[in-house]
Amino acid sequence: RRRLKPLRTVVAWRGRAEWDQVMVGLYCGDSRLQQDALDRVSAWKSRYGPKMPLAVDCTAELIRCKVLDSSGRLKSHELILSYGLALVRFVNLITERKQKMVSIPLRQLAREVDIPIWVVDLRHELTHGKLPRLALCRKGCDVVLDWLRRMYWSRQLGNNLCEEDEDEDEEEEQEEVEANAELESDGWE
Repeated sequence: RRRLKPLRTVVAWRGRAEWDQVMVGLYCGDSRLQQDALDRVSAWKSRYGPKMPLAVDCTAELIRCKVLDSSGRLKSHELILSYGLALVRFVNLITERKQKMVSIPLRQLAREVDIPIWVVDLRHELTHGKLPRLALCRKGCDVVLDWLRRMYWSRQLGNNLCEEDEDEDEEEEQEEVEANAELESDGWE
């Protein structure tokens, strides 16, 4: 009997160390280090092209919005549009994979992958309604980045960046309840 050699997967990053460095850079909160991580992701994208994982691409777009926001170079309307496009792309791309031959409502797909429903509602307003306030777009970005960190980045290569204590979980739940109340109370103006 001949033994089959395990298949090797070619990826755009050099190894775990580079992956970890980019992940930490993206989520560190320092705009200079975030920009360095974004540059690395751009290099990955040039090597990997359309094979780039959607979660990496979405994370980079959302972090790019935060870097632009912290730079002070864009007006609030421009930031809303920037955050809006990144959030719409996130919801569409992440839920698209679960879409079957029959059209399934985005809210149902979001529930299946544990994306907060209010983020889907925010995406709907960005796409079809009146543009929301910048604060709501920022909050949506933060929630989605946290979702990406927990559901994608921390699960890759055995990373464990998503450990949070119970107080933080309770605080996040309270913030989500408040955000939902804000959405329901026509707080879009």
